[in-house]
Amino acid sequence: MDFGLSDEQRQLRDSAREFLAKECPAAYVRKAMAEEAGAARELYAAIAGLGWNGLIVPERYGGAGLGMLDMAVLLAETGYAAMPGPFLFSSALAASALVHGGSDEIKERWLGALAAGAAIGTVAITERNDTLEPAAMAASARREGAGWVLNGTKMFVPYAHAADFVVVVARTGPPPAGVGLFVVETGARGVRTRMLKGLDLTRRVCALELDAVIVAPAAELNGGAALYARLLDTGAVVIAADSLGGMDRALAMAVEYSQVREQFGKPIGSFQALKHAAAEIVAELEPARALLWYAAYAQDAAAPDAPRAAAMAKAYLSDIYMRGTDRAVLMHGGIGFTWDHDIHLWFKRARFNQAFLGSPVHHRERVAALGGY
Repeated sequence: MDFGLSDEQRQLRDSAREFLAKECPAAYVRKAMAEEAGAARELYAAIAGLGWNGLIVPERYGGAGLGMLDMAVLLAETGYAAMPGPFLFSSALAASALVHGGSDEIKERWLGALAAGAAIGTVAITERNDTLEPAAMAASARREGAGWVLNGTKMFVPYAHAADFVVVVARTGPPPAGVGLFVVETGARGVRTRMLKGLDLTRRVCALELDAVIVAPAAELNGGAALYARLLDTGAVVIAADSLGGMDRALAMAVEYSQVREQFGKPIGSFQALKHAAAEIVAELEPARALLWYAAYAQDAAAPDAPRAAAMAKAYLSDIYMRGTDRAVLMHGGIGFTWDHDIHLWFKRARFNQAFLGSPVHHRERVAALGGY
């Protein structure tokens, strides 16, 4: 039995690594960070030409029709490069929600545009209380005729200022009522975005304010709570994939520095303490890689343990990304603590990944609940 990647997936990985090394070096990432919008639109357009934006979009809408494992392979490479811009949130999260829950009208309206790089989507899930539980959300959807009226404020919405539409998660009635997912165009009446300051400037987050926003019946995604649960599982997998690639890069940078930096007439990499630090990262990284590939495969195969595998991947990868970038900074010595050193691109992204769509504690509790503990 072969537990490795297919030849096509390895080709995707290698070609993405080569492309991003050329088009998205650390200097480009810093350039995007310095821009107010930070959306890296020229890079977003370039990757559309490679077919990345439509990777999981069905072929009938102009996509490649591939699965979450293929997307995870690609996202590990974008994480390796600390690629800025909305790709993960648009082409993995928003696209997945539309593929699995969209009406024919919504799919026709947005999936082809997403695949072509002509549109950007994102997801609005968390609020001020940082909860993922629908019953605790303040944002609400009220029936009006055949459609809905949305009110409330969603927080930490990635790239809402640059998006054409947002998949909004809202309560469909007083607690403990159900949950609905709605496609809201950012240019609609009553929609306002406000950019927020975050630690990780390779990504931009916004507050999304909804004031009596009217949503047509076709813009309600099918599936309700089941679709929301799937979206959270998808989010866990794609953030874990980004974390895997980022940890690979931080390790490579630390090892490279330890081989050229000398102390007492020899490379610091020859010192036992640094060897142990690198070995500890590797020891955590390799099982994490297998865990991520399985979690992504389980989503594609609709395996019964797919939600549990997704939660395990998010919890473990978030933790080791944090610990690994901490060690990588320490392995750089004094220069690692300067904000001008590139290691901080990954150090800060690790903090974003740990918090976004549930902390490691949240996902460990989910693993326990799903396991019946």
